[in-house]
Amino acid sequence: MSTPKYKIESSGTLTSNLLLAINFDHLYDNSSLAVAIAAKSITLPVQKEVRVVRVPDGEVIFRTKVGDAANARFSQG
Repeated sequence: MSTPKYKIESSGTLTSNLLLAINFDHLYDNSSLAVAIAAKSITLPVQKEVRVVRVPDGEVIFRTKVGDAANARFSQG
């Protein structure tokens, strides 16, 4: 049996201000790394879902909710 791979998906366009040059089409060997990158990603337009999916069975192992920290706007004060 082969080791599962993990893919980051979104209902919006993915980007990252903290992680430059991330290839969001990449298949990750490590689920923790995929979740960490997904958690630090943002979507355009903002507040779209970001999820990590196990390939090939399609099970979602991580999902942001609308308004989670990855997409939240923080006031500076």
